[in-house]
Amino acid sequence: MNLQVTHETRYKYAPAVETAQHMAYLQPVNTGFQRLLSHTLTISPTPAQVSHTQDVFGNTRCFFSLQTAHTVLTVVAQSVVTTRASTPPASRITWEQTREIYRYRSGQRFDAATEFVFASPFVPRHPEFAAYARPSFAPGVGVLAAAQDLMQRIFHDFTYESQSTQINTPALEALAQRKGVCQDFAHIMIACLRAVGVPARYVSGYLLTQPAPGTVKLKGSDASHAWVSVYVPDLPPDQRWCDLDPTNNRAGWHSPGVDYVTLATGRDFADVSPIRGVIHGGASHTLTVGVTVEPFNEPSPPALAVTSNNTPWQSQTQSQGQG
Repeated sequence: MNLQVTHETRYKYAPAVETAQHMAYLQPVNTGFQRLLSHTLTISPTPAQVSHTQDVFGNTRCFFSLQTAHTVLTVVAQSVVTTRASTPPASRITWEQTREIYRYRSGQRFDAATEFVFASPFVPRHPEFAAYARPSFAPGVGVLAAAQDLMQRIFHDFTYESQSTQINTPALEALAQRKGVCQDFAHIMIACLRAVGVPARYVSGYLLTQPAPGTVKLKGSDASHAWVSVYVPDLPPDQRWCDLDPTNNRAGWHSPGVDYVTLATGRDFADVSPIRGVIHGGASHTLTVGVTVEPFNEPSPPALAVTSNNTPWQSQTQSQGQG
């Protein structure tokens, strides 16, 4: 499936921002089941500096700085990707065996998945996560079967409710109130998986905005979305991450479906916020975000590109939530 993603972010500041530095994670990744055909990033006002680098998790990030006063910042990312379905390979490893592989031992060989077992800024350790996870992790259950059961329980036990949480709402608070948005559900599920010793990571991405005729529109499809990947260590190295979306009860290898676009992966939201930055000035701001994902049937646009349009030190950090 060919999909075109338009992600527009607009900040309005009062008073003006004098200088700013921002980091954007808005370029979809290439995987075995997703290929980036084109990507453009349009920034207004014109940045003084723009650079692209790859982070430790393999995501492409864009740094840009603004050195002139401005009351409005607009960032528009347009991407075209092609996605394809995948067939899950068979796994026999239990969740206990997975936990033992990643249990800390002095001198053990490095495994990159180990990093996704430990706590991270938005995914703390707490007995409540282990208690919620426990019914899904009976003795001898396969790690993937247990993770899918956990996903289904979150889908049925929690209410999707826009504006019920904020970007920085603790996952423990969302667990207690049994409601939130996709970002909350992803953090809760990751915390539960890590609580029992299973590696899990956060996935930032998008959903097809308009569903196929006769199908139900998925929750979170009018904004950037978030879901979870669980690590299954007995599979071939390039097939060990399985994606699960607790917001919509969808699962699949490398993505929950061909109508999903993977943007970036990390330990939690803090690693892959679509846009975050530090500003000098702009005591207050309003944020408007618009996301559209639609089928794309024309010849793919050329190449990847970035284009631009035209007190004592005080800094503010700002970031954009998901789901």
